[in-house]
Amino acid sequence: MPSLPRQLAEHLRQRNLLPEGARVLVAVSGGLDSMVLLHWLAGLAEQHGWQLAVAHFNHRLRGRSSDADERLVGATARRLGLRCVCGTGKVQTLAQRLGESSEMAARTLRHRFLARTARKLGCTHIALAHHADDQAELFFLRLLRGAGTQGLAGMSWSNPSSADAAITLVRPLLGTTKADLAQHARQHRIAFREDVSNACLDILRNRIRHRLLPLLRQEFQPALGRVLGRVMESLAAEADATAEAAARWRRSGRPAFARLPVAVQRACLADDLRGCGCEADFALIEKLRTRPNLPVSVRPGVQVRRAKAASAKAGQGLLLVESSPRRAFGLHRKAASSLEIQLPKQGAAQQHEFHGWSLELRQLGGHALPRRRAGVEFFDAATLGSRFVLRYWQPGDRFQPIGLSAPAKLQDLFTNAKIPRAERHRRVVAEAADGRILWVEGLRIGEAFKVTPATRRRLRWTWRRSACGSGGIAPGHGLARGSHPVGTSHA
Repeated sequence: MPSLPRQLAEHLRQRNLLPEGARVLVAVSGGLDSMVLLHWLAGLAEQHGWQLAVAHFNHRLRGRSSDADERLVGATARRLGLRCVCGTGKVQTLAQRLGESSEMAARTLRHRFLARTARKLGCTHIALAHHADDQAELFFLRLLRGAGTQGLAGMSWSNPSSADAAITLVRPLLGTTKADLAQHARQHRIAFREDVSNACLDILRNRIRHRLLPLLRQEFQPALGRVLGRVMESLAAEADATAEAAARWRRSGRPAFARLPVAVQRACLADDLRGCGCEADFALIEKLRTRPNLPVSVRPGVQVRRAKAASAKAGQGLLLVESSPRRAFGLHRKAASSLEIQLPKQGAAQQHEFHGWSLELRQLGGHALPRRRAGVEFFDAATLGSRFVLRYWQPGDRFQPIGLSAPAKLQDLFTNAKIPRAERHRRVVAEAADGRILWVEGLRIGEAFKVTPATRRRLRWTWRRSACGSGGIAPGHGLARGSHPVGTSHA
């Protein structure tokens, strides 16, 4: 078996996790995993031109032990010649306000702190110390809760931060077991601190860690972590493929819903349910999938049914009906509809309506940009081609807004912008002829479509949602903190 440094270097190279010269913020708790990660990255920093900094979030949940963790991290960073930024937050206060567990509240505060620190220090990547055993625990935790393919896929080697999609989270240890990390720490005398709460068997994750996984390794599969890692990576690829197939079907409406593969049917219905603020329970999905037009109760006063359209092209989705006819609402059949628009000739103007949403287009010469104004965007007309399509957000959509180095899942960008699930299906999306998204309601315009000094033709885009529209946002509102307002095509 290769040494840990060689193993980790191979993961970095194969998956292109950290480019040469990257500015990297290392999230360090003081535990075994993150302390090994810190020492390993510090040892390779000069070779790869990485500029490292350390971040530690003190949850203040374990009194003096939490403070001792912070002191160890700070002292280690100083010894390695690295800057260390420490932060804290009111975990219990946030947990009570959001009505969620302390663990989830701590995670939210920690990711906000890491993203804020990365922006302050100019870091493009945050390195996290999740490893193969963490993946195994997560797999069984979600399996016991009845998760589907997407949930069982576990953590990715890299993904946009939930607190800032412009920052990439990387997990270089994801293919490494805890036993390998512990052996490396012993050999190199790396100091770390144990979190005593990890031994508490009242917590399901800890029972999986201390009882279930050791039994499986001893009696069934010694290399459990690595085997599950491969399984979860396969599941992730299959979940992505299914989501993309569902998105393609929503755009084309063909074939008929009943002729779609069962996995794609389930993906469509699960996302529709989540978009309506409902739990995507397997039994509920199966009722909707196999019994069109049969109303199913999802919560008091609310039923859903899958509308069986007369033709596939008409689109098939979920219809929500409240017990009071006067309060009937929401038709997800809208989510499958679209409007194709041809670009106007230079100097000409066009008016379009799309489900209570109005758009005015005018093509102009040159690349000059006027003062920013709410509800007005400017695009390089040549990058759009001759036409584009207006539609609603669908799972699997990827988008590269101005300032982002690569396309990201639009779902992640919505999460970063704190857009509720029930609202996401109402956001209008503009898709160019080549399939790239050029604009999303409430977010920045697409990086590839912005006006530059080389632009010869501009498309002026003026939009407004009427008061009786399907629920989106008014121009100039609903933006993520730190994102540009509408009209930033010149960024």
